[in-house]
Amino acid sequence: MQQSEYHAKIRNHLCSAYLLSDEKIDAVLPRFIETLQSLMDNLERVLETDKGDSLSKAGHALKGALLNLGLEELADKAFIIEKHDHPQNKGIDIDTLVTELTKEVGRIT
Repeated sequence: MQQSEYHAKIRNHLCSAYLLSDEKIDAVLPRFIETLQSLMDNLERVLETDKGDSLSKAGHALKGALLNLGLEELADKAFIIEKHDHPQNKGIDIDTLVTELTKEVGRIT
């Protein structure tokens, strides 16, 4: 998905889920996107140093931000990272998931 498509999807979600006007969305969207990038940066830092509880917390925070923006498909990937130590996720390449999320979040920001 391209940046314009992501922004349209986010705007539609914020309007329908939170009943925000276009003016309110214009006011809050830059901060939401800034926060999303910050959470993604944190996840990347944590991945380099710790694959334990800190990675789960970083994945959880990112998942929440993505869900708040109506980006369920990306949130599903963050959920797998959050639950990386769950037996059903054994064998999943977390590094690849983070790379995919980094790429997609980069398209949003």
